[in-house]
Amino acid sequence: MKALRWGFLSTAGIGRKNWLAIHQTENCVVSAVASRELGRAQAFIDACQGTAPFGQPPVALGSYEALLASPEVDAVYIPLPTGLRAEWVIRAARAGKHVLCEKPCATSAAELATMLAACREHQVQFMDGVMFMHSPRLPVLRSVLDDGVSIGDIRRIMSSFSFLGHPDFAQKNIRAQSSLEPAGCLGDLGWYCVRFALWAQHWQLPREVIGHNLSASADGSAGASGPQEFSGELFFDDGASAGFYNSFTAPNQRWVNVSGTKGSLRMDDFVHPFNASALTFQHNDTLVPIHIPPATDAQGRVLIQLQDVNMFRNFANQVRSGRLDEEWPQWSLLTQRVQDACLESARQGGRPVAVPP
Repeated sequence: MKALRWGFLSTAGIGRKNWLAIHQTENCVVSAVASRELGRAQAFIDACQGTAPFGQPPVALGSYEALLASPEVDAVYIPLPTGLRAEWVIRAARAGKHVLCEKPCATSAAELATMLAACREHQVQFMDGVMFMHSPRLPVLRSVLDDGVSIGDIRRIMSSFSFLGHPDFAQKNIRAQSSLEPAGCLGDLGWYCVRFALWAQHWQLPREVIGHNLSASADGSAGASGPQEFSGELFFDDGASAGFYNSFTAPNQRWVNVSGTKGSLRMDDFVHPFNASALTFQHNDTLVPIHIPPATDAQGRVLIQLQDVNMFRNFANQVRSGRLDEEWPQWSLLTQRVQDACLESARQGGRPVAVPP
């Protein structure tokens, strides 16, 4: 079948990783890249073609509008700053383009609900770019969490995702600009921690949350937005709780630990695996390797089972099916609602904030 043709709406650095992922699928190609500067789009294409070339080089376009108008684009990848995403997701939906949106998806749950309504109205698929949701490790973890014996009832989920920014990070990186990234490290990193907790809890929303902005926002506006360092607590009706820590000022870590009434589960690399070809998790004191059976497509080609490759492959297969996956957008909205509540709690000095059911 015809490959799904992707257009990149901006030349953000993360796009290089996703270009490679698309190149490794058997059902997707990059057909266009847009930037406000045509030369920048062409430079991005030239650099990516040098390492992972498509037979038909993508077209460089000098405006986002031109990409959305292109009949050679079926779906758009949107890594624009969070403060700009709503406009372009809605415009993409109106142009009939399917949407893969980086996270956090929006500046608020209300804004995201409007974006998702536009996608439903125009019958285009929406998904956020949380790659670990497409890892072959996840179904194995689900079976361990749900078998009633290995972990038992979940009592506590702890996670941490952080990285140490360059010395000029606060001055030059858009993730430190509260006007573009109002949730700061909570949005950029906490999205993953909240998402894992919700997934582990079968998408049960917490009853209430507590958030603390542990340091001033990167652009100097104390407390109000753009946290550099954040901690959060989620409290669920079944008695389980989740705690997480995110930072742009602490060395790299990306671990999660689930404690239950009968055992525990831990991953030190839940966001991005240390070794994608040797996935593991720790059950109690035992390191458990995950066997991934080989898979092939209809033509007998061996499929690469990396989580980022799977993300684009799964998206393309869903579009090909002619049906919209309604769960993907809902996962984004639930994550956004919890993130919003955590940020609101922090803005109120750590006061508990209820999450409506």
